[in-house]
Amino acid sequence: MSDLPNLIYLGALLAFIALWFVTQNRLSLGKTLQYALSWALIFAAAIAVVGLWGDLRQVVRPTQSVDTRAGKVELPRAPDGHYYVTADVNGVPIRFVVDTGATDLVLSREDAKKVGINAADMAFYGRAQTANGTVRTAPVQLDSLSIGPIRDTNLRAWVTEGEMSGSLMGMSYLQRYSKIEIADGALVLTR
Repeated sequence: MSDLPNLIYLGALLAFIALWFVTQNRLSLGKTLQYALSWALIFAAAIAVVGLWGDLRQVVRPTQSVDTRAGKVELPRAPDGHYYVTADVNGVPIRFVVDTGATDLVLSREDAKKVGINAADMAFYGRAQTANGTVRTAPVQLDSLSIGPIRDTNLRAWVTEGEMSGSLMGMSYLQRYSKIEIADGALVLTR
């Protein structure tokens, strides 16, 4: 509702400009309307480009890159401000939120199922503090986790009993990298 006065003001301003335009160019009104329509289409296209710029940039820019010679993984910041990495867990691609504030490598129940872990067979005796409160967790052993050619084996992880929209890559895994830095809108992990 607070936008209503602004919309009324902009509508009145546009009506005033249109009225001025018509009165100034009443002898060549057809040509004037063609120009006005051309400018309106250019303006609409500019608004569309600005509105879709974030989506276009994500499509053009790769979601992650791995430089095998330098042992670096570069993750661009997503439009929501987080950093995401797709890693192969037991040979299955899983998308993780890279969370330097999280302690462990945590799989959602859905992602655990994708990599062949049956949540029904697990004992949820651990506890973890999340933004949504305390959740129960179960320890699991992952055969492998790979980001491009960078591969680790026999990793301890946790599966959460609570609802999670995705999996978390916390410090228990990230500490395997010698350097973690944020530069130029990207999170860079260096081995």
